[in-house]
Amino acid sequence: MPKHLLAAAAAAATLAFVGAPAQAQVLQERNMPLGLAVELAQATVDACAAKNYNVAAAVVDRNGVLRALLRADRAGPHTVDSARRKAFTSASMRAPTGAIAENVEKNPAARQLVAIDGFLVLGGGVPVKIGEETIGAVGAGGAPGGHLDEECAKAGIEKIQTKLK
Repeated sequence: MPKHLLAAAAAAATLAFVGAPAQAQVLQERNMPLGLAVELAQATVDACAAKNYNVAAAVVDRNGVLRALLRADRAGPHTVDSARRKAFTSASMRAPTGAIAENVEKNPAARQLVAIDGFLVLGGGVPVKIGEETIGAVGAGGAPGGHLDEECAKAGIEKIQTKLK
């Protein structure tokens, strides 16, 4: 038997033995569109500006990839990275970063989350969801406390809520 036929037969036998799925489904996921990301970043900056906080707001897609980033006038240079990392952390964990920070404080097994590249375990990151599906996250950085950043992020999401369908 020629070698190429032998290799093909071996591959077919391996697949039969391992058991390939009978019918593979195409995965469908909703994700954060650019226009909505820009709108959410602006709404988050505006929510903080209404409270006299100069912040940066970052919006990432479901995989943590940056879609929009705005820095308010007079916001510190550190706010850009802070907002982006909070959004990334929230999208990755599919949870608000304030809740993640509380979990890290209470649970010794979770303490190493802070060692993951790109994570920032401080309040201010909030997932954006349609039903139970996370399509992205927004992070705010620069208010005088992570809980205040998180309030602004939630207010930004509230402003665009009707478009989350």
